[in-house]
Amino acid sequence: MTSIRQNLSMIVATMVMFGAALLINELLFKQLEFAEGINWIYLPAGVRLLATLLFAEAGAIGLLLVSWLYCAILLFPNEPVRAFAGGILSSLAPYLVYLGAKRWLDLQGSLANLTPFQMLACAVAYSLASPLLHHIWFALYEGREQLLGSFAVMAMGDFFGTVLLLFFTKWVMRLSMRR
Repeated sequence: MTSIRQNLSMIVATMVMFGAALLINELLFKQLEFAEGINWIYLPAGVRLLATLLFAEAGAIGLLLVSWLYCAILLFPNEPVRAFAGGILSSLAPYLVYLGAKRWLDLQGSLANLTPFQMLACAVAYSLASPLLHHIWFALYEGREQLLGSFAVMAMGDFFGTVLLLFFTKWVMRLSMRR
């Protein structure tokens, strides 16, 4: 029972963190939006990676649920297929990076064993994986062409948002461990 309760807590925490990151991003970086859903700095990308690195599958499930809600209600209310795919793509990319970090970096749940270089490597991997999955969808399903510019902006925005959030979180965790 505790395991179920703990997983539900991590799912809800992920959803709340993601919602907060969306709100903060909207308040601070709305003017840096390149296109709908593509930003030069995107803090929710950091939550996506952080939630999966910390909470594993529970983080991925929380991301899937909140991404479906966000896409279906705010981004694409009249496009259910696009909203459904957006949720899957948004949670799959960070989960794949989590699996790689677990395998190759011996990831621990507290992130304590990740060096700054390894955190940066995770951020780079995620910042390429997420736009790659999204742009494959854009090309195959939506038939879009000339996607290189939006891919580059999405990759940079995800990278900057992820690095800001990961290093801020690591700093806060270190401060709390000292006390």
